[in-house]
Amino acid sequence: MNAKGFADRLRARESVVGYWVMLDAPAATERIARVGYDYVVLDAQHGLLDTRGVLDGLLAIDAGSAQTVGLVRTEANNETPIGRALDAGAAGVIVPLIDTSEDAAKAVRAARYPPVGIRSYGPARSALRIGPRPAEANAATVVLAMIETRQGLENVAAICATPGLDGIYVGPSDLCLAIGGKFPGDPDVQETFDAAIALIAKIAAEAGVAAGIHTQSGEAARARLAEGYTFATVASDLDHLQAAAAAHLTATGLR
Repeated sequence: MNAKGFADRLRARESVVGYWVMLDAPAATERIARVGYDYVVLDAQHGLLDTRGVLDGLLAIDAGSAQTVGLVRTEANNETPIGRALDAGAAGVIVPLIDTSEDAAKAVRAARYPPVGIRSYGPARSALRIGPRPAEANAATVVLAMIETRQGLENVAAICATPGLDGIYVGPSDLCLAIGGKFPGDPDVQETFDAAIALIAKIAAEAGVAAGIHTQSGEAARARLAEGYTFATVASDLDHLQAAAAAHLTATGLR
């Protein structure tokens, strides 16, 4: 699946599932890409990836599978990291800390070439993967706005209505803190959190844009898709590495 094919599926609100990468470990990322996920996200905000790590990760994803595209969560809503990720060959960006429709519009402009945006032309590697013509790149590149703050939640309808925005992506840990949780998954705010998650999916559906969310397991991803989310990301390499190592240690019977 090429970038345009992925963008078409996402914009049509088809169900797609992805994986989250935090480690700068290209050989591991290549193996993950071979599993069969529709997309793999490289986390340049909280992950252990610098610019070279993002490039190597995108190379690894492309080497691992022709059916999996690479996305990047940028470190900020700024034209420089957004353009750098796209120039490296990302099929799209997940932009953090979107509070308003103006924030969302800024992200869209940064990811699109003129006349609809301000992306500077220097496609480096993306010219080989997405296409060198600006109009083709615009059509094949997805822009997703993270809903993870109280203000973002309050403005989610306006954010979803932003022209050119392909979808929204819920960051559940930060959203839980934003609504008053003492820590991610705080049971004291579970009812409020569940209501927010349902509202976000409903508003995205009404606006006709994709709605995505991060989850901690395949089972949780399946449940969110059944609740109206159109794409879901499963856990992360770092979480699974620790969980697998711990499970094997327990299985020895010595711990």
